[in-house]
Amino acid sequence: MVAGEAIKDVEPMYGAYYLPRKFKIAVAIPPNNDVDVFANDVGFIAIADQKGRLIGFNVTAGGGMGVTHSNKKTYPRTGDVLGFCTTDRGHKVAESILTTQRDNGNRADRKNARLKYTIDRMGLDAFKAEVEKRQGFAFEPAKPFHFESNVDEFGWIKDAQGKYHFTCFIENGRVQDEPGKDFKTGLREIAKVHKGRFRLTANQHLIVSEVPESELSTIKGLLAQYRLDNVQFSGLRLSSSACVAFPTCGLAMAESERYLPVLIDKVEKICEENGLRNDSIVMRMTGCPNGCARPYIAEVAFVGKAPGSYLMLLGGGYYGQRLNKIYRENVTEPQILAILGPMIKRYALERQKGERFGDFVIRAGYISATTAGKH
Repeated sequence: MVAGEAIKDVEPMYGAYYLPRKFKIAVAIPPNNDVDVFANDVGFIAIADQKGRLIGFNVTAGGGMGVTHSNKKTYPRTGDVLGFCTTDRGHKVAESILTTQRDNGNRADRKNARLKYTIDRMGLDAFKAEVEKRQGFAFEPAKPFHFESNVDEFGWIKDAQGKYHFTCFIENGRVQDEPGKDFKTGLREIAKVHKGRFRLTANQHLIVSEVPESELSTIKGLLAQYRLDNVQFSGLRLSSSACVAFPTCGLAMAESERYLPVLIDKVEKICEENGLRNDSIVMRMTGCPNGCARPYIAEVAFVGKAPGSYLMLLGGGYYGQRLNKIYRENVTEPQILAILGPMIKRYALERQKGERFGDFVIRAGYISATTAGKH
């Protein structure tokens, strides 16, 4: 505002105030759900025709991970598919969902202010009807789609324009120089010569992107020199992620980023003993219940409650389509290993063809499937 209210800065969608809480939007391109589209407030699932041309999106709404321990009014939620829209209408859909949350979100209780709670309070049908009213058209029925994984694809790929992209495994997103892993120095040296871009993934890894053919040998050499080209890790480790927790985050109740690699060292041995070294099992850990590493849709998850003590959850969907459920309220490392040892062995012996660990623990009766975060 300028003196005398002569000039006002008006945000056309927010209006006079910010949104009730943060508002996350993700775009997923099947068969990869590497952005965990169902964990976001709004999701756009790309739909292509038989010639591979983008024709529109299946739209999801109401995902969110944040929880408060012992507060049953808070819960994780996966987004619901509202329907299909064509590409030219995508921006209008996003705007209409946003303004519906702007006008109906809970501004009195910060812990109940995310879009997921607005949808559950209004009811999904009423929420969808309000969005359709604002956007001026009804959603078409959702188109068929198929996800296979929410894990990054590591290594080199070549795109349709002839550019190369290398996805580096950066464990829990920590770029630093360590003995034998001078990642920070390596990336600095790559940045000096690389004419493309660096891209961060939703799983905390890094892509050296848009490498032209003429630059390929130079980039490969630097990646190898600094061991950034090493993706020969177990399926469990490649599928893992953790939030930062101690010592960086003031909300942390337990270790996460610094501890998960240590725990994986021990769980890896169990997997290797049972012939599962290369099998992907999505394991995630957070130092508090706010869900920054999206633990509530992992096949196995640990959520910090106190130093060395975690909530253990099982049964999430492998490609992020299903929430997991609390299996044990408080576990320490010896208990975690004692639980996972027989469970992983049984998985190796009894799993059906193509069956993922999160599906197996449900079929084997360790946990029941979660149909909604409130239950």
